[in-house]
Order: sequence, then C-alpha cells, then structure tokens
Amino acid sequence: MSITKEKKKNLIKEFKLHDKDTGSTRVQVAVLTEKINNLTEHFQTHKKDYASRMGLIKMINKRRRLLDYMKNTSEKEYKEIIDKLSLRK
Repeated sequence: MSITKEKKKNLIKEFKLHDKDTGSTRVQVAVLTEKINNLTEHFQTHKKDYASRMGLIKMINKRRRLLDYMKNTSEKEYKEIIDKLSLRK
C-alpha cells in the first residue's frame, strides 16, 4: 500500500526543479499519484477496506487541488506533468 523510500527518491529525482527540491507541486503530485496507484491495486483484492478508501479519496482530492493550482500558475508545466504521469485531462 505504501510507497518505498527508494521509489520516492526516484520520483523526487525525476520531477525536481533544482537540487534541493523535495516539496514542489510537481514532486507532490508525482508522489501522490504513485500512492494512489498502489492503493487502487490494493482495492482489487480488499474490496471492503473502507478506512483505506477514505484515505484514498483524501489523496485524490489533494492531488486535484494541487493540479488546479498548477494549472492556474503554469499551464505549460501542468500539461507536461499530466502527460508524464498519464493522468486523464
């Protein structure tokens, strides 16, 4: 369900804007997307895990808010990250 440290480190390395960047909008969206993908796989076998489902809904909403912010501030960066992460839009 959770994301490994190595996977998170690779995502940060791929989406960072500068050397010390660990919390920019791009990085946050990438990490949230990975967590969401892991949880959706978890729900294939554990259909009645309602507590985790609430966490998934919160993560999806947070990612949506971050993407909306990114769209308002930088349209080019928004489209780039949508394409890289294969998100619908």
